[in-house]
Amino acid sequence: MKHLLLTLTLSATSPAWAQECPAVPDHTDALNALFEATQSAEDEQSARILSDDMWAYWIDAPDQHAQDLLDEGMSRREAYDFDGALGALDALVSYCPDYAEGYNQRAFVNFIRQDYEAALPDLERAIDLSPRHLGVLTGQALTLFAMNRNAESALVLRRALALNPWLSERHMLPMLEAQEDEL
Repeated sequence: MKHLLLTLTLSATSPAWAQECPAVPDHTDALNALFEATQSAEDEQSARILSDDMWAYWIDAPDQHAQDLLDEGMSRREAYDFDGALGALDALVSYCPDYAEGYNQRAFVNFIRQDYEAALPDLERAIDLSPRHLGVLTGQALTLFAMNRNAESALVLRRALALNPWLSERHMLPMLEAQEDEL
């Protein structure tokens, strides 16, 4: 709580942070190359390395203030301080409303808290901003699955697998498709 109050206080009083969030870095070319390489990966381990490289671009925030908020939110999440994580990520989304990772990380915290209704709108917004973000797509598929919306989960998972056929979530698809066939 002390860190969140410090972050919010600094955010409100620092002239450097009072300005608008700069544009989100454009990593399209690098991500395109990684997606292409993932398509031809020979095994899951090779694809996982490429996915890790993608994450380096997705978590590249627009400026240092945004990066600090993202890092704080992720660190607090890892420490199971979900309220503190949500506070930092709320501040990030307010500051940088066009940065998909802020919404994705906030959705992840809500997913962990099993607040799927809160996670889903953030995932939808993140997909609007970054339609090929594998973490967002798989997060949405898992959230929909947790909400027993299996047909929708299968659709989203297929989109993610079209980008990376080696995702570990691929093992869910036969079960989801079997449930679709039962409907």
